[in-house]
Amino acid sequence: MHAQEDVHPDPLSRERRHLAASRAALRAMREDAEALDIRDVTANWVNAAVLSRQLDERIKSLADLAHTPLFFGRLDYLHAPGAEQAEGAEGEQFYIGRRHVHDADGDPMVIDWRAPVSQPFYRASKKDPMDIALRRRFGYTGGDLTAYEDEHLSDPGEAERTSALLQREIERPRVGPMRDIVATIQPEQDEIVRSGLSGSVCVQGGPGTGKTAVGLHRVAYLLYAHRERLARTGTLVIGPNASFLHYIEQVLPALGELEVKQATVDDLVAHVEVRGTDDPAAALVKGDARMAEVLRNAVRSHVTLPAEPVVVVRGSRRWRIPAYELEEIVQELLARDIRYGAARDALPQRIAHAVLVRMEQAGEAPDDRVQDAVARNAAVKAAVKAVWPAVEPAKLVLRLLSDAEFLAAHAEGVLSEEEQKAILWSKPARSVKSARWSAADAVLIDEATDLVARTHSLGHVVLDEAQDLSPMQYRAVGRRCTTGSATVLGDLAQGTTPWATRSWDEALAHLGKDDAVVEELTAGFRVPREVIAYASRLLPDIAPGLTAVDSVRESPGSLAVRRVAEDGGGAALDAGCLDACVESLRQEGSVGLIAADARVPALADALTAAGITYLDPGRETTPDTRLTLVPASLAKGLEYDYVVLDEPSAVVAGEPDERTGLRRLYVALTRAVSGLIVVHAAGLPKQLA
Repeated sequence: MHAQEDVHPDPLSRERRHLAASRAALRAMREDAEALDIRDVTANWVNAAVLSRQLDERIKSLADLAHTPLFFGRLDYLHAPGAEQAEGAEGEQFYIGRRHVHDADGDPMVIDWRAPVSQPFYRASKKDPMDIALRRRFGYTGGDLTAYEDEHLSDPGEAERTSALLQREIERPRVGPMRDIVATIQPEQDEIVRSGLSGSVCVQGGPGTGKTAVGLHRVAYLLYAHRERLARTGTLVIGPNASFLHYIEQVLPALGELEVKQATVDDLVAHVEVRGTDDPAAALVKGDARMAEVLRNAVRSHVTLPAEPVVVVRGSRRWRIPAYELEEIVQELLARDIRYGAARDALPQRIAHAVLVRMEQAGEAPDDRVQDAVARNAAVKAAVKAVWPAVEPAKLVLRLLSDAEFLAAHAEGVLSEEEQKAILWSKPARSVKSARWSAADAVLIDEATDLVARTHSLGHVVLDEAQDLSPMQYRAVGRRCTTGSATVLGDLAQGTTPWATRSWDEALAHLGKDDAVVEELTAGFRVPREVIAYASRLLPDIAPGLTAVDSVRESPGSLAVRRVAEDGGGAALDAGCLDACVESLRQEGSVGLIAADARVPALADALTAAGITYLDPGRETTPDTRLTLVPASLAKGLEYDYVVLDEPSAVVAGEPDERTGLRRLYVALTRAVSGLIVVHAAGLPKQLA
């Protein structure tokens, strides 16, 4: 690509010149794309529309993102990389960035981070230099290149050390969009990112280990390495809420991908409008995998074995198929255990085939057109309607939840009487439209829909915050990748639903990916060591056997625990939290005030009375408003430079049981990137005392 640099009095100036030249080259690539005239190369308007859309996407992908570094590293190889990676001579240099950029002659100026030749940027070490003489990292302020740092990987005299620029990038205070993550991916994360498309992988990782970063890098890498295949089969990122989806919309362009479909599990199963909620007992039963068996029983119960023969009249001839032969056909279809709708579609053809056999025995020579005509015969249609009637999934679930006898018939031996009572509606709805469906009901309808007709499968699905899914939700996601693979991301210690995942083996079985490889990330890069060690005191109670995160970031003074007087009205607690918020706002970056949901109104009033402006979760911070007031129930997945945590015991008490409460507290304690202040009036939970 480029020859090894000469000794230069000001390497930083040289690198800035390369950045300016690379940006100019990217501009030229975009201008070339904009100048293309496709009128003479399209045969018709359909081709023109397709080509025009592809060209628009190409132009969009060539945008220079103002505050995202075009390249963040450089590799100096000792020898030319393999011919399958890139052409070049000995001593070649490669600038590693978010996308490929070439000059007017077609020579690369920046290499896509996903290309094979870029891999040593993430993987090379003193123990295994991967033929790299020098790895250079670049530091940026805004969009300006302001620093660089070198590692001489092939120099035995230089000791291995932690990258100060990398540390600074991870710790950099954030105001505005989420920090760029492509430059900070670690070797153990990169190994997961670049694993093959055919296999599924499950990543268990505590707070700050970069699970989401791994998932987003993986989907970007797979789209790069298998673009044509995934363009046909599709890719989907499934997140826990709209805030997460907004986050990945911001991050993926910095990884070189603009259009990745994303959804929540609720979006996937939106067959009906969700207007109701379940109590925990009902939600627990509805989310149980045994409900799949109840639904299967209910769907198959619509099949009635034939009692009457079918008589088909064609011209002057009558062809009779006796009831026992029809029963054999129906039993054979039931035994094959194919989708209810597919079997229903096959039944008239099977009956017609039986008629054709009789025609041939009588000396006739019918062809496929005759068979199709017989399958459409009124007598055959009537028999199919009586034996194998159409099933509407939403109506079926409506009846199960409304009709105690119907539910009992199909849940016998599967659900106990108490469990059946828990899910029965006290006031049955009159119709599908008037029913106040819950989120769990929508998942049941999705299961029933799949029993009738196969759900379309995608090439790859990324599922984040998976630990909060119910077994039935796992099944709903699994249906979307039966012929594809999955990347599952989560932390068992952060499961805060009554049905939270107990083990990844169990979750992967529900997902239909028993063969997935489970990887555990234990190195923490976001949460300071003092903070994660404090939160990890809860692990023996909330996730026994789980390895505590070992943070690489030592930050003395990052944790403070302050007790205020109990005054009955909570005024001292409010004042203590406000003081901690003001103290945190003196630092650069975002501040999150996290509290039990029931405490949020009082804290909101106190902030307003003190003249401190604040945001709701999900809204982007600005230089003027850097404080977000966060109910503990919405804290998962969010991060702030500084966190003030109000009354830990109230966070625990706000949940239905102690384990879920302690898990919610664990989430709240681990949202801080730079510092955490815990303010309490009541006693701390015994695990933290």
